[in-house]
Amino acid sequence: MDVGELLNYQPDRGAKRLRNGDGGAGEDDNSRGGKQLKGLGARELARYREAEGGAEMRETEEITEDRKMILEKLMDQDGEEPEAEPIDESSVKKMILTFEKRSYKNQELRIKFPDNPEKFMESELDLNDIIQEMHVIATMPDLYHLLVELNAVHSLLGLLGHENTDVAIAVVDLLQELTDIDTLHESEEGAEVLIDALLEGQVVALLVQNMERLNEQVKEEADGIFNTLAIIENMAEFRPGLCTEAAQQGLMQWLLKRIKAKMPFDANKLYCSEILAILLQNNDSTRELLGEMDGIDVLLQQLSVFKRHNPNTAEEQEMMENLFDALCSCLMLPSNRDRFLKGEGLQLMNLMLREKKMSRTSALKVLDHAMIGPEGADNCHKFVDILGLRTIFPLFMKTPKKMKKTGTSEKEHEEHVCSVIASMLRNLKSQQRTRLHNKFTENDCEKVDRLMELYFKYLEAVQQADKRIEGEKHEMVRRGEILDDSMEDEFYLRRLDAGLFVLQLLCYIMVEISNSGISQSTSRASETGRATSSKRRRGRGSWSSSTTSNLVFSFSPFFVVVHTKPHQNSFTCEPPTSRLDCCKAFLACFYHLKESRLAFSPQRVHA
Repeated sequence: MDVGELLNYQPDRGAKRLRNGDGGAGEDDNSRGGKQLKGLGARELARYREAEGGAEMRETEEITEDRKMILEKLMDQDGEEPEAEPIDESSVKKMILTFEKRSYKNQELRIKFPDNPEKFMESELDLNDIIQEMHVIATMPDLYHLLVELNAVHSLLGLLGHENTDVAIAVVDLLQELTDIDTLHESEEGAEVLIDALLEGQVVALLVQNMERLNEQVKEEADGIFNTLAIIENMAEFRPGLCTEAAQQGLMQWLLKRIKAKMPFDANKLYCSEILAILLQNNDSTRELLGEMDGIDVLLQQLSVFKRHNPNTAEEQEMMENLFDALCSCLMLPSNRDRFLKGEGLQLMNLMLREKKMSRTSALKVLDHAMIGPEGADNCHKFVDILGLRTIFPLFMKTPKKMKKTGTSEKEHEEHVCSVIASMLRNLKSQQRTRLHNKFTENDCEKVDRLMELYFKYLEAVQQADKRIEGEKHEMVRRGEILDDSMEDEFYLRRLDAGLFVLQLLCYIMVEISNSGISQSTSRASETGRATSSKRRRGRGSWSSSTTSNLVFSFSPFFVVVHTKPHQNSFTCEPPTSRLDCCKAFLACFYHLKESRLAFSPQRVHA
């Protein structure tokens, strides 16, 4: 037997094993085969086994290749779909017509068979299908006018109150895609037409009514509420003026109700806080509405959770910041400051400052908004009465280092602290004012030293910014460019960002403590100013009244002059030896001309 026969050899695996004594051809063949294999050497036997294994592998590979080809053909057949029709005006009209027919049919069957869902269920499924198909219109904002002209917007708004919440949620999903902010900006004309039609149909009121009946324990309905809030956000971003109308159509009340609901924190609560902050931006009408709905108390109750506990997640921290922003916006309305005072908001903010949690930075910002201006006088007096000076001055003396988590910079912190102190100096009377002045004499006038330290810090920062700006101006003039008012405004904003506003506040505080009548703090301030004479910045600038601009203070390294514009009177002081002496001279000049009764305010300072 040659090797070829050995390669073709196939053992009979199915036959039973023969016992000893059984004869037959099978025994002879097996015995011969066995002898042949035994007769092969080790090298030949290895070759035989390798050849046999190679043949089996080739056969397996061929089968695998065939299977792959068959599977690929099947997948190609499954993947083959009829080519989608191009989206044009004709196809959109056809789609809207189909939608109207199915909507009318479903409505008719529901009226005819109100107690037999089997009769109208199929039409409801067809209606849901066509609503899903209409999502393609969101890719063509230029054709939005067809939705309005063919009355599809009115029909969609009508379905928001459909008995089947699945249909209403499908409409919400469609409106969310149609009002996507990126899509709206692709076609301003089409977007304007759509938004006008939605507002004319009282879309916000219908959306709020739909949200009130949805159960957030069901995932689909919770997603429906999320998409509803997305619709409102998109429209508010595209047209900010609708915030007042939206708030008055029940949205403000629903948001406050949802925020104070005793439910676990979720994405919807975060979104509600964001929408609330958006509604209150630059809008006194919505601020007044929130105050009338006891919204200040709702915000304080929700924020009280964070006075001793940090947010558990980044999303919860974002919600906390949104609520703080909403509260700050509300406090820009004077009537809400009284509500904040009666709701013990000052006590809550004071506790947050003492607890040193993540809410401390935002609480400081709230205090700044509550106490600024003449309307904050009552809050200033109350803050001193609740021992707030013990809380604010440690923050003035040392800026906390752990502020990265809250996203607050060192400059922002120092700005808010200085603003709070300046507001108290401006508003406090009698005993409370004396207590504030005495703070600057404690511990060998360390607070005066800190005041001068901050002054020179921000003075240097502003001067560096001025040098950069002057260099840019010279370069622009060299190129022949014109410096218009918009460029000057931009440069002024850059100076404010560099620390000019903080410098204004510091100068005002210096003026107030110099006029406090407490010789200890005044002399210490003068000593500090002279001690830093090597760092003294000589220059010229002016302070003027923010209300009348009739009183102008000018200073140079040699003299200080005060001018009153109506009568052109002037008063000259001794040459100042430090910047603090300049402030003292300003104050002396101001009181010398107090008969002019001009309001003094450091709103505009050019240092």
